[in-house]
Amino acid sequence: MKKLRFSALLVMFTWVSFASGQDLDFRASAREVVSVGDQFRLIYSINGQASGFRAPAIKDFSVLAGPSQSTSTSMQIINNQVSRSVEYSFTYVLQATSEGTFTIPPASVNVDGKSYQSNPVTIRVVKGSAPAPAGTQQQAQPQGGEITAKDLFVRASVNKSNPYQGEQVIITYKIYTRVPVAEYSITRVPSTAGFWSQDLIKDNTKLNQYRETVDGSEYVVAEIKKEALFAQKSGSLTIEPLEMDVVAQIQRKASRRGFNDPFFDSFFNDSFLGNTYQNVKKTLRSNQLNINVKPLPSTDRPSEFTGAVGNFSISSSIDREQLKTNEAMTLKFTITGKGNIKLVEKPNLVFPSDFEVYDPRITDNIAASQTGVSGSRTFEYLVIPRNPGDFTIKSSRFAFFDIESGTYKTLNSPDFRIKVEKGTGNEANIVSGTTNKEDFRYIGTDVRFIKTTPLKLRPANSYFLSHPLFPLWLAIPPVLLAAFMLIWRNELRKRNNLALMRNRKATRVARKRLKAAEQFLKQENQDAFWAEVSNALWGYISDKFNIPGSTLSMDSVNQALKNKNVKEELIAQFISALNNCEFARFAPGDKSQAMDKLYREAIEAITNTEQQLK
Repeated sequence: MKKLRFSALLVMFTWVSFASGQDLDFRASAREVVSVGDQFRLIYSINGQASGFRAPAIKDFSVLAGPSQSTSTSMQIINNQVSRSVEYSFTYVLQATSEGTFTIPPASVNVDGKSYQSNPVTIRVVKGSAPAPAGTQQQAQPQGGEITAKDLFVRASVNKSNPYQGEQVIITYKIYTRVPVAEYSITRVPSTAGFWSQDLIKDNTKLNQYRETVDGSEYVVAEIKKEALFAQKSGSLTIEPLEMDVVAQIQRKASRRGFNDPFFDSFFNDSFLGNTYQNVKKTLRSNQLNINVKPLPSTDRPSEFTGAVGNFSISSSIDREQLKTNEAMTLKFTITGKGNIKLVEKPNLVFPSDFEVYDPRITDNIAASQTGVSGSRTFEYLVIPRNPGDFTIKSSRFAFFDIESGTYKTLNSPDFRIKVEKGTGNEANIVSGTTNKEDFRYIGTDVRFIKTTPLKLRPANSYFLSHPLFPLWLAIPPVLLAAFMLIWRNELRKRNNLALMRNRKATRVARKRLKAAEQFLKQENQDAFWAEVSNALWGYISDKFNIPGSTLSMDSVNQALKNKNVKEELIAQFISALNNCEFARFAPGDKSQAMDKLYREAIEAITNTEQQLK
């Protein structure tokens, strides 16, 4: 049995192999006959490492997905020497929409600096079901078929649907999936009118993931958004659905025709025959939430209540109990707890009439976690006594509505006794170090001199009008005004010429975007990096040649550069940079190694083009 398997293994190696020195073969394949409404695959494959894949304009079919890139590996044994080669493929999922015979033009790729073109593909679309011609193999379909609403959906939930006004409510948006998800983006954030909101997820790149069973099916669940909401009014409030775009992946396994031995299924895994993945974009919409907000009780409501809802405690302190007149002291009043603490207003403290009190400085130390909003809010008062004596800062009352007991509670701060002695002199002595200097005003000096600098005298009957240079000085303003008007009119003409202004600013805008891309490169923020580089390249061409963004394409870029007599090799360099950027931007997988290389390509393409156009 072992000998049989070894012989079969050698046969299998020979069947899947092609020599590493074989000539490059870039080919396109698809079904020759399809019916209206059929979905089928268009595959471009090349037996070498390629870059800068440029697809043709597919006008006669609907593009449902793609291009999705996949890789397959082959092995070859000659004289006990094992060699491996790699085949890259780019796959589209198309749908036939009308009858007729259509030809899809060739695609092109770059291999080792040279451009290669595939063959064109001719497809005949017939009405209804049509059998495939003899000798034509049906393309493999995605495993599991299309993605349904049971495979991938987003759901919104709230921890309390009948809260009090001002009570903290946590709303969570979860994505449920049974298929791999390559990326997602929230396209519409629900309006929270009637609520004050606080985001509870700070880092969206590190999602809380776990498994959950729904209706007997197990899902991978990720919390994509979580908010704490505080209703500002009572009644029935509605939170509209959240909308998001998700790129999911459907796996296709390579064919193993002719071998049913489990040995081959386990040995020739993905690294040899290679699984391919089809990227499918889905738009998801969560459910709508209805929250019935109860009004706070009107009975037994304290006069000190200003809207605090939750569970709180208070503390207060002063930095000194003995001081002199015109010296400063600080009183701190801190509210700590869990609830709508950011909406808590300043306490109603009563100070002696002999004290000068400034508006408090408010310091928040608030944390937003998965369990909600909590922390403290400190009110810091600057107090300056103006007269000597013994004074008392009376207790302050703070009232809040306690959710757990459903009642109002009142907390009292302690009394503070202050002894103020008469200060020496009229100067104000400022001692407190916890308050900004700009909070103080100068006191102690009532009368100041109007002018203390020495007077400057001039001879009597001396006037500027009799000076010999007076006519020259009189002529300078009209000359300057006329020069200014000429320059300004010229500038207005330039600004009215939008194409000229865009042309002048094209390089500066592109450099600004590349500088932003450099920051994203250092932060390893791939999505933002690719977006900025792409905007820099396409935006430069759009601004430089006044081409609307809706009509930008590889052909329009090529034609615009040719019209300006740009060298062919420079045009190829710019087109290559655009292709490499678009391919890297939308291709799946880790692209961090290509970021630095493409960044340099973009700089060189824009710089060389600008020098050529001057």
